Amino acid sequence: MRIAGHSTTVRLEEAFWQVLDEMALREGLSTSRLISVLYEEALERHGVAPNFASLLRTVCLLYRGMIPPEG
Repeated sequence: MRIAGHSTTVRLEEAFWQVLDEMALREGLSTSRLISVLYEEALERHGVAPNFASLLRTVCLLYRGMIPPEG
């Protein structure tokens, strides 16, 4: 996939890919585009995304309501 114009890979367990696919469908985006948007938002907010796979896992858990969002 391409993130911020760069070809890259993201290694996640299948369960997380399923959640990302569901999120993308709900937002009317491809999964790749959703991941790009999440990356761009992480950069805007924090300036870096050093462990992007962990960020994606956290987003999936937040989406599923398994951990409460920070206020």
